[in-house]
Amino acid sequence: MSTAIVWIRQDIRLADNPALAAAVRSGARVVPIWIDEPTERGASAIGAAARVWLHHSLGLLSDALAERGVPLLFAQGDALTVLERLVKATDASAIYWNRRYDPESIRVDKNIKAHFSDLTISSCKGALIFEPWEILKGDGDPYRVFTPYWRRVAARLAEEGLARPVAVPRSMPEWTLSDTDVASSKAPRFVTDVNELELLPSLPWADTMMEGWHVGEKAARKRLSTFICGEAVQAYDSARDYPAVDATSMLSPALHHGELSPRHVVSKVMAGRSVHELNDDETTFVKEVVWREFAHSMLYHFPDTLEHPLDRRFERFEWAKEQDEPFAAWCEGRTGVPIVDAGMRQLYQTGWMHNRVRMIVASYLVKNLLIPWQRGEAWFRDTLVDADAASNTFGWQWAAGCGADAAPFFRVFNPVLQGEKFDKEGEYVRHWVPEISDLPNKFVHKPWECPNDLMTSLDGYPSPLVDLKVSRQRALDAFAALKST
Repeated sequence: MSTAIVWIRQDIRLADNPALAAAVRSGARVVPIWIDEPTERGASAIGAAARVWLHHSLGLLSDALAERGVPLLFAQGDALTVLERLVKATDASAIYWNRRYDPESIRVDKNIKAHFSDLTISSCKGALIFEPWEILKGDGDPYRVFTPYWRRVAARLAEEGLARPVAVPRSMPEWTLSDTDVASSKAPRFVTDVNELELLPSLPWADTMMEGWHVGEKAARKRLSTFICGEAVQAYDSARDYPAVDATSMLSPALHHGELSPRHVVSKVMAGRSVHELNDDETTFVKEVVWREFAHSMLYHFPDTLEHPLDRRFERFEWAKEQDEPFAAWCEGRTGVPIVDAGMRQLYQTGWMHNRVRMIVASYLVKNLLIPWQRGEAWFRDTLVDADAASNTFGWQWAAGCGADAAPFFRVFNPVLQGEKFDKEGEYVRHWVPEISDLPNKFVHKPWECPNDLMTSLDGYPSPLVDLKVSRQRALDAFAALKST
């Protein structure tokens, strides 16, 4: 029997996994492997929080494959070196994987394809509904604005429908390590216990961060069904901006790690209907999935945006000279602005932050503190369980006013007004910033204005790092200076 290697990457699932399905259809013995690549660097690197999620998710995928008589192999090292060793150990004739779109992954994949020119190399579309080169303007250029991009996607969906997700393979040829030469101690080593990868970081939150999460493909599918079949999706358009309300799908980690495919998510929402038959709430949710695709398209067509602003004028922007202390305060949730601190504490403790609050904390860092978006992106990348390179970079450039379809730089979110609008009763900030929990609603988003007799109830909560009005004007002046050069 021939052997086909399936390189698991950001597709930790059995259902709607085109690479796995294609390998099974070939009739070969399927050898799945996940590789921890220490050479990953920069914005393509896997952050600490994502590695915690990976540890648990990979363990569950390993169990699911073991139930089918197929071991999931793990290895550490350069991907080409690992695959070269595995091809020799298994006498493999084919390698399958689902495509990724960041520049580092594209570089690695091209090198591997060139190296194994005598093997069948099959890369599949498993991470997106539409490839970055499938949704283009009439002149062949990529879209830079989301609305026309969405219209084109919606038109394609209306014309072509949505391909059915690929089913879980009914059966795979069973095999054991003794059937191959992979048990050798020769480097790189292949193991079947994810614990041997030591993915879990030595950080204080590594053990507690996952307490509120249910990881893995089965849990993600259950969460999706609950969201779609319950009331949440039917109030999505109006409720998703309120961080104290459980109104979002919470599926971003599952999509990032590939426990769910976007095709599966959208097909579940559409339920056999045309995209034009969806109601406003369902359409808004599907747009959020497509926004993720837009981010991947932007990264594919403009790979420099991982580190550089799409609007190159911002490379000359005059950032604050003193950054380290205010940046540390921002990271630790002690800026003195409750909704900013609530978001940063939620992030550090859970590995996730509500999207509305992500915009608020990003605006505050870049515009009120005048700290470069790249520092915020790096912190999010390390602390978010859903730290997708494309979405994370795209979101930060959007907030900084230097990316595609970005909020203009002169749009500075006022965190007090944002808090009063989207957390009117202060439920969200009281939960994450207990020092201010006794304040009346009038002052819960601006404790620095409370009368002296209430100051004692602040339990050491800090004064604001900057005056919001003064810092806003400083940001506008810096932007004006940039435009004049």
